[in-house]
Amino acid sequence: MNRNDNDHTALSGTHGSREPGTDAPRRSIMRAVESQALSTRVLEDRRLIHRNDSVREHADAFRELRTKILAASGNRNSVTLVAPIAHGCGGSFVSRNLAVAFAFDETRSALLIDCDSRHPAQQAALDIEASGGGLMDYIDDPAMDISRVVYATGIPRLRLVPSGQVREATGERFTSFRMRAMVDSLRSRFDDAQLIIDSPPVQGSPDARILSALADHVVLVAGYGRVTTEQISQAAASFEPEKLVGVVFNNTP
Repeated sequence: MNRNDNDHTALSGTHGSREPGTDAPRRSIMRAVESQALSTRVLEDRRLIHRNDSVREHADAFRELRTKILAASGNRNSVTLVAPIAHGCGGSFVSRNLAVAFAFDETRSALLIDCDSRHPAQQAALDIEASGGGLMDYIDDPAMDISRVVYATGIPRLRLVPSGQVREATGERFTSFRMRAMVDSLRSRFDDAQLIIDSPPVQGSPDARILSALADHVVLVAGYGRVTTEQISQAAASFEPEKLVGVVFNNTP
């Protein structure tokens, strides 16, 4: 796994097909079958962790974060908000690989939700052809069923809800009844899944704080050399202390 600004993490404190049958009650991602699992080379090209020794340092960091979240939730499934402190800190990289770390465990699964509508990254990073639209399209269309925007990723036990078309104003959507009902619906339909929310940056927008109301846990992402200690403290103060699991320092030397 090559190193770049968003791909080295240390911890402190035919893909794209829609998921069939998600309109049925209590669907299990864990028991769903991938049409074709991604190869190790493809995973590395997409800067995703895997079980081979070549990315062990990265994988172990995300396993440790996974363990902290499970301990904080009493080993139950939960919703975790991954919030970069500023744009460019690597929040999407962290949330994506945290979801993969949960999917490593054959007794668990993960559902990654891209809520960074200004800078959506997950659809491209996972090479998903989101023909049915994404999160923002679902929120704006009361007639759309959630099953239309849940996509297979080529990674066993991992599904993606992409952001959909770019939107500038999102705060009202994130406070809407439809947004909250969507999260509740996903928790009940995919009863074996950890939900990971890829959040917009904390700085410059209230969206991350608004989204934290939907989450059980919050993980902050600080790009090494990109934010100050004061900015980290200010970002942490934006969230309920009992929800804050810790800070991930991304791209550490």
